[in-house]
Amino acid sequence: LANAAQVLAYFGEDMSAMMALVDRALALNPNFARGWHVGGILRLFAGHPDLAIEYAETALRLSPRARVGTPLTVIGAAHLLARRFDQAVPKLFLAIQEDPSFPAPYRYLAACYAHMGRLGEARTIVARLREITGDIWAGASWFRGPEQRELYLSGLRLATGADSDSEAAPPRIDLPRDPASIPHAEAERRQITVLSCELVAAAPGGDGVALEDLREAVGDFQRCVSASATRHQGFVYRELGGSALILFGYPEAHEHDAEQAIRAGLELCAAVRTLRLNADAPVRCRVGIATGMVIVSDPVGVGMAGESIVGDAPNLAARLSLSAQADTVAIEPATRRLIGNLFEYGELGAIQAAGGNDLIRRWQVLGESVVASRFEALRGSVLSQLVGRDDEVDLLLRRWARAKAGDGQIVLVSGEPGVGKSRIIAALAERLGAEPHLRLRYFCSPYRQDSALFPFVEQLVHTAGFARDDVPAVKLEKLEALLARAAATDEDLALLGDLLSLPVSERHPLPSLSPQRKKDRTLEAVIRQLEGLARQEPVVMVFEDAQWIDPTSRELLDLMIERVRSLQVLLIVTFRPEFEPPWTGQEQVSVLMLNRLNRRDRIVLVEQTAGGKSLPYEVVAQIADRADGVPLFVEELTKSVLESGVLRAEADRYVLDRSLPPFAIPASLHASLLARLDRLASARPVAQIGAAIGRQFHYALLHAVSRLPEDELHWALARLVASQLVLQRGTPPDAVYSFKHGLVQDAVHDTLLRAARQQLHAQIAEALEANSPEMMDSQPEVLARHYGEAGLVEKAAFYWAKAGHRSASRSAMAEAASQYQKALDQLRQLPETPDRQRQELELRTSLGAALMVVRGFAAPETGQVYGQARQLWEQLGSPAEFLHVPRGQALYHNMRGEIYLAQRLDTDLLRLSRQRNDSAGLVLGNLCAGQTQMYAGQFASSRSHLEELLATYDPDTHRSLVHQAAQYPHVNARAHLGIVLFCLGFPQQGLAQGNEAIAEARRLAHPPSLAANLAPGARLLALYGDDAVLSEWTDELVAVTNEQGFALWCALGTIFCGWVKVKEGNVTEGISLLRNGSAAYRATGAELYMPYHIALLGAACEIAGQVEEASTQLDQALQIVDRTGERWFAAELYRHKGRLMLRQGHTAAAEELYRQALRIAREQEAKLWELRAAVSLARLRRDQGHRAEARELLAPVYGWFTEGFDTPDLKEAKALLQELD
Repeated sequence: LANAAQVLAYFGEDMSAMMALVDRALALNPNFARGWHVGGILRLFAGHPDLAIEYAETALRLSPRARVGTPLTVIGAAHLLARRFDQAVPKLFLAIQEDPSFPAPYRYLAACYAHMGRLGEARTIVARLREITGDIWAGASWFRGPEQRELYLSGLRLATGADSDSEAAPPRIDLPRDPASIPHAEAERRQITVLSCELVAAAPGGDGVALEDLREAVGDFQRCVSASATRHQGFVYRELGGSALILFGYPEAHEHDAEQAIRAGLELCAAVRTLRLNADAPVRCRVGIATGMVIVSDPVGVGMAGESIVGDAPNLAARLSLSAQADTVAIEPATRRLIGNLFEYGELGAIQAAGGNDLIRRWQVLGESVVASRFEALRGSVLSQLVGRDDEVDLLLRRWARAKAGDGQIVLVSGEPGVGKSRIIAALAERLGAEPHLRLRYFCSPYRQDSALFPFVEQLVHTAGFARDDVPAVKLEKLEALLARAAATDEDLALLGDLLSLPVSERHPLPSLSPQRKKDRTLEAVIRQLEGLARQEPVVMVFEDAQWIDPTSRELLDLMIERVRSLQVLLIVTFRPEFEPPWTGQEQVSVLMLNRLNRRDRIVLVEQTAGGKSLPYEVVAQIADRADGVPLFVEELTKSVLESGVLRAEADRYVLDRSLPPFAIPASLHASLLARLDRLASARPVAQIGAAIGRQFHYALLHAVSRLPEDELHWALARLVASQLVLQRGTPPDAVYSFKHGLVQDAVHDTLLRAARQQLHAQIAEALEANSPEMMDSQPEVLARHYGEAGLVEKAAFYWAKAGHRSASRSAMAEAASQYQKALDQLRQLPETPDRQRQELELRTSLGAALMVVRGFAAPETGQVYGQARQLWEQLGSPAEFLHVPRGQALYHNMRGEIYLAQRLDTDLLRLSRQRNDSAGLVLGNLCAGQTQMYAGQFASSRSHLEELLATYDPDTHRSLVHQAAQYPHVNARAHLGIVLFCLGFPQQGLAQGNEAIAEARRLAHPPSLAANLAPGARLLALYGDDAVLSEWTDELVAVTNEQGFALWCALGTIFCGWVKVKEGNVTEGISLLRNGSAAYRATGAELYMPYHIALLGAACEIAGQVEEASTQLDQALQIVDRTGERWFAAELYRHKGRLMLRQGHTAAAEELYRQALRIAREQEAKLWELRAAVSLARLRRDQGHRAEARELLAPVYGWFTEGFDTPDLKEAKALLQELD
């Protein structure tokens, strides 16, 4: 019937009647592949291309190992009629590979190329066609629709250059210009897996018969290569006698290209083993497979055009094949990483890398492994901690509780690839732990959708423990042992053993059944096993990747879902969003949609993947942004960055040694990101322009850059949106588009070669300047990025600097630091001139100010930047407008505890400023000197400098200093003056200055200034003992620093949080916070204030009763004082140490320490420290019976005070004096 319908249709019979005839044939036998193929042909010529594709694909699925060239031709021709030329080309190429003598695909391919504007390639195809047949125009009359016929013929006309209006070439019908003619890149960068295979056959003798045998063997070998490539979505790039090169991932990427290459290689070895050179000479082949980035020149044909591939992968694959033994497949590390444990391997010796001394490891692929799931095979058994999925796991646990009670549950888990479907299943298994239950796992495969009951067969094989070298009898014994657990009947054993192709007839005879009845009984046997197991203990049944389920397994799963409702079974089915489960809404069925992780959870996952070590803020931020909340993307990007060499490990953190380069796409994600785009080749140029513009792009800018007619641009965008690669908001010309994943944008952008990429970014930047001039002020970083990518370094440097200034003015200091560094990177590419040096000096000082806030004042990178700036400053004659350079250096050395060096820098800065009568320099010099003198314990001098600053500071005149110092100098001066006055014995004035500094910082709404002043403010309150206000200010400090990412001040916030906890009575938690905060503080390079922080920890240990630990901590603090010269808290350290000695019964030592504290306080004129030391010593002398001496110690210093009599210190002193009186 099918053949008759095809013949009659060719002779002009009614097409509808012939299609009905074929459908009648298919009703008789739905599995008749030939009928589906003929139905596809008829629907193609009837003008129904999409139906034609469905019929042809069904034919291929039903008979995958049959001759596939003609169904592929139907699919390619259907795409041609639907104007999907980019999808037609690879199908037609595969059809040609399958049967190079069949002319039809050549005709359709030539027409496609012609409509795509690729006339050179079209004419190459026509030349090949002429070698096969003289009839170029055949087949046109079969198209029943005039538009389809003209589309076909107009393409052939263009391909041949014909202008005949003869019957063979009917008159033209005007057709709209097709958007597939959008210009395409001549070459592109992409990741491919290359399979190189070599024929291994005995060398023939000189006689003609032997040579003919070899020729036939080579022909058979090439047919094996073509068939294997076709079945596994590979592309035969080159055939030369007994060797061939197959590409996987070009011209179309697929999600599992490396895996497909392995399967093709194993299949190829098996197929070639069946060949013979002659009766006595077997034929073998050897295969090498390598993966890597290459540049592919377009087009890559079957040896028909000037194709080329530049990269290591083809050569490495060839070397691997030459080094392999016959009948084996050898792979290298990049491929091995991509395929995980999906296969079994044998270690081979390493080979030397081409052109170097490095060794490349090799493995032999032995065959497919028996794995519990693809997830475990690809990700390994050691999993990262689950993040952000507590609610989902809790739902599964609730459903499990119901299932254990006999109320069977079905949970449908849907989510995009990489979002964590398998991971929450693993988390459920972890949570169930040792709880009595049985776990059954089934997984579908994209390569076994035509293998009936594949998930169930694999589960039986895995659970029974079949080994590769088990003979059938041993396998049968293992199966019997497995099924005995469920009390299987002989019939069940016979049916399931037959399902596994085991010899069961002798021990378990199969009943005589029709094929349909046998299938039904087999499905029932599988279900009985589940019921038998569920009667013994609760069962967790996991069915993964249902989007790839085969039809028979789907039928069995339907039956199981009906039956588990009354069993102790939790059935979990996972699938991707494109799968539409028929079970939603049914009783006892729950649906769980996995969404992407929020930003906080992404950051946690990044840190976990980094092994608990902290990463630089901008690295974490970029990973979190680019990964879009897909856990797999987060993990793979983090691993890729850690392996890239841009980070250096230091103790418990990673340090970025240079500006952060663009992230490379992890090899494991390349194919999955590009697979969908490769099916939209004609829309690729528009996608590339969009990717160059950014994650989000506006229609107007895209139109201006592409210069395409609007109908063509609309068509290309519609295809991208329909593919869900791109999302659309609004309608043109006001539409805004965005890539669904940031990594998709990166992958598309990476396909552009440097010259094309630079030209495209230059066009984008010029279009933005011309059409959106406001962006020069509002978004200079956008213009900077495009000019930088275009290689126009001067403009890029200008706009990056402008972006940095804008970010700094908005207190976005992390962004400012990154932008200044990028400006420097661009500027350094220009010739060195005085003007360039001045620009570089300005950028380095701006970068230093930003790094102080983001990294910390004492961070190594901060010191490096200021050191380089100092050299430039001196080369340029120490210009006055850059006096903040030595100020930055002084602050850097101060924070590192290098007080003496900082003092010399302060002196130089003040001297130079006074010589030049530079008021801005004097403000900076007095701030530096005031701070440094305070740290050194020279409080009176510090007070003088800080008060001079406040007296001369003018908000209008000195406004620029905010940018240069990254904070308001007068506010910081007040905060430090508050501590100085407190120590000098003016606690009320000190508190007033501290309060005024915080109020001013809040009023100015400048986060760096607020953080920089909350820290000394909190220090002052802790010294004073105002725990309530200290708690409020600490909370504010933590909130500001966490929001802004200020590393040093964030650490200080943690320290003060710890002290607040201690004072509130939560001593254990407080000690932990004090230790963690101090470690984080020191991680920024800071040493200043560490004696004080350690003293807080010592006091907390003392409160906890850990007196010896407290004493040890104070000894460490005093060692730092001696090493650094930071003496502002030295008197208090000796006094605290004396108190600890007294608690331990060392009275003499305590007295000496108190007297030392008193001497230091008097030397520093620090009246408050003197008062505290005097109180402690007086109390000791009182207890020793020397009351008069005690009064003589305390009365003079107490009598000196003129304020602060309601403070705890003076109240305590007054009470002691009254007692002594």
